[in-house]
Amino acid sequence: MSLDKEAVSRIAHLARLRVDESEYELYARNLSDILSFVEQLNAVDTTGVEPMAHPVEASQRLRPDEVSETDQRAQFQGIAPRVEAGLYLVPKVIE
Repeated sequence: MSLDKEAVSRIAHLARLRVDESEYELYARNLSDILSFVEQLNAVDTTGVEPMAHPVEASQRLRPDEVSETDQRAQFQGIAPRVEAGLYLVPKVIE
């Protein structure tokens, strides 16, 4: 599939992109190359190929879910300007 200047102009307008007229041919060529590559990918026979979420079938190594820090809530709230029922009170900024 090949795009022309008018198609690039329309795509740029729809995407709300500002493109200089001097760059239309470059973008037309690049976008046409991308669309040609997509056509090549669509031509490949994928019958019998199972879809996958990730090309590497591996599981992540997870660290143990253990508490690694002590509770310092009282210390942090002790220096806060305003606290109520364990929550920080802040001034209202949106009416």
